[in-house]
Amino acid sequence: MSILEIVLPLVFVVLITLPLIKVFKGGVSKKTAKSRLYTHISLFFALVALVFVWQLVGVKVFAAEGDVEAGVFIGSIAQGLGFLGAALATGMSSLGAGIAVAAAAPAAIGAFSENEKNFGKSLIFVALGEGVAIYGLLISILIINSL
Repeated sequence: MSILEIVLPLVFVVLITLPLIKVFKGGVSKKTAKSRLYTHISLFFALVALVFVWQLVGVKVFAAEGDVEAGVFIGSIAQGLGFLGAALATGMSSLGAGIAVAAAAPAAIGAFSENEKNFGKSLIFVALGEGVAIYGLLISILIINSL
């Protein structure tokens, strides 16, 4: 690996996260926070679009000239999209499970604090929310195995 392969992604990550530093510290107003969030989102999607354009045009940033002929760079756009689908299946199912557990866990704690007999019933709803993440992980494993 060259130093460019390490430094360039780190520079992009730092540039994308810079607008949100003050937001996380809490020293901005609501309007400024919204504009910083919109800047962050637009920079992220601009970087994703730039990577897709580089891949479609065929610009080789990190590969040497002889790497493609030597068989080092192997893959297709279909394989890349398969990996992207597997990542989306895992990420989105985990996000959905987090939302489900965030809604079910406080209700379960409230029901348990009122009556100790509700523990088993409320725990089932929290576990059902976590099942969504496990199913997403299973789907992504099946997608990767088929590639």
